[in-house]
Amino acid sequence: MSQTPPELELQPADLFLNRELSLLEFNRRVLAQALDEDVPLLERLKFLCISSANLDEFFEIRVAGLQQMAELNPLTRGADGMRPAEALAAISTRARALVAEQYRTFNEVLIPALEREKIRFLRRTEWSADQDAWLRTYFQNELMPVLSPMGLDPAHPFPRILNKSLNHIIQLSGKDAFGRNAALAVVQAPRSLPRLIQIPREVPGSGPYDFVFLSSVIHAYADELFPGMQATGCYQFRLTRNSDLLVDEEEAKDLMEALEGELSQRQWGDIVRLEVAHNCPDDMVQYLADVTQLDPDDVFQVNGPVNLNRLLAIPDMIDRPDLKYPPYVPHVPKALSGDLFTAIRERDHLLHHPYESFTPVVEFLRQAARDPKVLAIKQTLYRTGDQSAIVDALIEAASNGKEVTVVVELRARFDEANNIDLAEKLQDVGAHVVYGVVGYKTHAKMCLIVRREETLGTTPGGLRYYAHLGTGNYHPKTARLYTDYGFFTADAQICSDVHTVFLQLTSLGKVTKLERLLQSPFTLAKQLHAKIEREIAHAQAGRPARIIAKMNALVESEMIQALYRASQAGVRVDLIVRGMCSLRPGVKGLSESIQVRSVIGRFLEHHRVYYFANGSEGVTEADLYLSSADWMERNLFKRVEVAFPILEKKLRKRVLADLHGYLDDTAQSWMLQADGSYSRPTPGEQKPIQQRLLETV
Repeated sequence: MSQTPPELELQPADLFLNRELSLLEFNRRVLAQALDEDVPLLERLKFLCISSANLDEFFEIRVAGLQQMAELNPLTRGADGMRPAEALAAISTRARALVAEQYRTFNEVLIPALEREKIRFLRRTEWSADQDAWLRTYFQNELMPVLSPMGLDPAHPFPRILNKSLNHIIQLSGKDAFGRNAALAVVQAPRSLPRLIQIPREVPGSGPYDFVFLSSVIHAYADELFPGMQATGCYQFRLTRNSDLLVDEEEAKDLMEALEGELSQRQWGDIVRLEVAHNCPDDMVQYLADVTQLDPDDVFQVNGPVNLNRLLAIPDMIDRPDLKYPPYVPHVPKALSGDLFTAIRERDHLLHHPYESFTPVVEFLRQAARDPKVLAIKQTLYRTGDQSAIVDALIEAASNGKEVTVVVELRARFDEANNIDLAEKLQDVGAHVVYGVVGYKTHAKMCLIVRREETLGTTPGGLRYYAHLGTGNYHPKTARLYTDYGFFTADAQICSDVHTVFLQLTSLGKVTKLERLLQSPFTLAKQLHAKIEREIAHAQAGRPARIIAKMNALVESEMIQALYRASQAGVRVDLIVRGMCSLRPGVKGLSESIQVRSVIGRFLEHHRVYYFANGSEGVTEADLYLSSADWMERNLFKRVEVAFPILEKKLRKRVLADLHGYLDDTAQSWMLQADGSYSRPTPGEQKPIQQRLLETV
């Protein structure tokens, strides 16, 4: 086929979708799960909470960054052609509609459905006399002692408000003890207080699962906080602040120390959003906007709790298995249930989480920690969670005299404090801890074990490498919630490449050529472009040409334009992109052969897979890589990432079958349209891909 027709002249707005608006569309798809009656009721409530938490982070990072750009570089245009102020205006409109839909879903859909299951959120007007008495006692004994109401006057200015904390602005009448006519006060709710209070079923008039919001209790008994005065109005509000940490890595003498200093300030970043109760009077809303220096576009009035994410505690408080996803036990492959070094030496192994257990990964490190033949362990850690079995195994290895080297990424957003803590624990037992490369986050998921072995038959003895590479974090908890691949290999070339990457991270020196791995910021983008161009050449020569890529985000402009060229040449391109996608599919003359789908379900789609047919209908000649990298500028050029090939035919067939399973899914898929919206395909008879994998893996 011919290349781009010369008459096709496209502006940036025609080529690229706005990344922030695309991310809001992802949150809309998550929210849609809360409306799906095929999803168990308490899981639907979780999806509502997840959409709320995602929106919080969106404002803390994305909106905050755009606001800074609008102030510092107002004329800058993104790849989509939008200036910061234009993007912010579009975001405000789209986010406002999303928030309205969140609260409509909660009030009009989920609350009635939960009430039918005798799970109730009681408003103050619904409390019985006995419930009122119990709650008043609870307020006096449990809440009042830790609340510190602050009257507002010239001697008591508006207080500093913590990021995302629950607060109340209270209107007062009457005189205080000093004869002052204080009209306003603020009551901040400490984070130690529960946001949801369950009324014991023993209280007359109460059901098995009756809950009251903390804000309702404070509102009901606010008078008791101001003796001799009357609270004539009480309205909850919440501020969202810029939560991105700013650390000058070039100037910092100690990155850990610099980050610790910044963490203490995260709660006090610039204010980017105000959420306030829907019934708050206009003059009070204006007062809060003025005192926080926010524009009207940054103010959201909501009909319900200002932090829906706090409802995430509800499913754990309710013993109703019938309203939750059926439990499942991740499968442990028989080959990986014994001596892992023998199993990996014999052949490569692939784990598909969460359908297959993360236990072999933990056991890999435990066996290494206790094996006298193991000399050294090298490990990257990005997110591990607290109380990590992975970290425990590394501590045990170091305590047993192994040479343990850990690359801890201190700058993993919102996990900085956890990572500082685990770095200190590892250092305390003698492990070598480094923080990667200045200016580049270490996002690659790698573990390398060096073992001294004796001669076995025709296999010579000596030092042997064993590696684990993954598409997701070394985090046992999220391994039950995120879809990821984990790969075990003793392949000499792959393991040698992993060793080389570790040398880059811990030492100094020039870039060394890798035999099997693709690595950012050096070769990954270049090789991906080369493989796309090769598919174009195959298509032009009449050979099979196809690209299938699965990732979390696709926004890097050069990669998108390469995919457009592939489409114009006749390459079939199937993309499975969970979240942000700036590519416009289905545009005549530009992207007619590109389809983009997003799969939203019980598990968070997280693995990254790249497939290039390479002129063949089969799997032997094709290139198939798993990776830690999305196709974003930061992953391709500003992080240390790896993509690793799957070489064994059986494993290649398995991964390709999984990809086709996603492409065949009509139950949990959303298809991206050229205008940036998503639509559901016509449902087929097949079960959702995640359910099929649960039943077959």
